Amino acid sequence: HEAANSFYAGEKVSFPEIRVSHIVRGRIPSALGKKASELLECEKTQFYQRLAFAFTVPTIFETIRGQKLELCIGGVRNYSDLNLYRSSKGLEKFSVFIGWRMRICSNQILTGEGVRFNMEVTNISELYRNVLELLNSFNAAKEIHLMQTLSDTYLSETQFAQVVGRMRMYQALSPARQKAIPRLLITDSQINSVCRDYYTNEVFGMKDNAISLFDFHNLLTQSNKNSYIDSYLQRGVNATEVSVGLNNVLQGLDNKYSWFLG
Repeated sequence: HEAANSFYAGEKVSFPEIRVSHIVRGRIPSALGKKASELLECEKTQFYQRLAFAFTVPTIFETIRGQKLELCIGGVRNYSDLNLYRSSKGLEKFSVFIGWRMRICSNQILTGEGVRFNMEVTNISELYRNVLELLNSFNAAKEIHLMQTLSDTYLSETQFAQVVGRMRMYQALSPARQKAIPRLLITDSQINSVCRDYYTNEVFGMKDNAISLFDFHNLLTQSNKNSYIDSYLQRGVNATEVSVGLNNVLQGLDNKYSWFLG
């Protein structure tokens, strides 16, 4: 948050929204031999296994298909990425992102270029410097152009059915066949959510028996909100990979994702 305030000096930066999960209760080292019922309050410890945070820069925004997108920055801290039993302090890992967030529904648009998974640092100063480097390398105009491109490409109802059917089939493929196809991290339950929203979502659902890839992408990111904190960023990036890959097939740019269209 400090890095963003510095980098975007003069812009309005909102306060971070913070979410935690999987509470872990413990005790200080000197109380290891005590029964739980004998612990004093000062001997108890509490932390959370996962934490995610995000904040927007509302004065930096764009509009696509009538929907306002605000610049959004955030990250994930996950203790399962670390060895907490090491005798010496090692590298600390953070995942940090910058991208665009849909104002109407808080759907997060993420690309691989705007995310740094497992950013390894040893102190706060290194974290600050790494975040500044990420903010500096982020090409906001390029990502907006990408979303505008998706908004100009449509899937017919038949093509949509083909795509979600293949997405369901992907989970049943052998590991060898999956390796021959671009990765898909979206789960079956999330694919079911996409199908329901195709018919019921008033903003991003089908219109005239077709759906733009921009709206399809939003259905994927909408379903991604049900992911655990530690898999949210990976699946968010994957939602963009799939949408862009389908666009490339339909535009004749490459056939990498052609399996999903049959």
